[in-house]
Amino acid sequence: MENCQNNGQRVAKLRPVDGFCAEFGAAVTLFISTAMGVPVSTTHTITGSIMGVGSIKGLTNVKWGVAGQIVWAWILTIPLSAGVSALAYIGIMKLF
Repeated sequence: MENCQNNGQRVAKLRPVDGFCAEFGAAVTLFISTAMGVPVSTTHTITGSIMGVGSIKGLTNVKWGVAGQIVWAWILTIPLSAGVSALAYIGIMKLF
């Protein structure tokens, strides 16, 4: 639990009520997207909720440098994991 709070604090300064609102918003988003059959990442959802709660208190409250690093990680995750999976598949197929 403490680790999650520390990670959230890296993006925006949160009070307990802010954390509750971020968790509630993320939960509602996940319920709606699941009902619609849309696959979403829980990590992305809660991170976006933390940014949303932080930005309500002022855009300067969000550490946009950290947020930018998170967004780049999201963008790079899919193609990099696809590449690693393809290399693993090719390597295993050559063995068998």
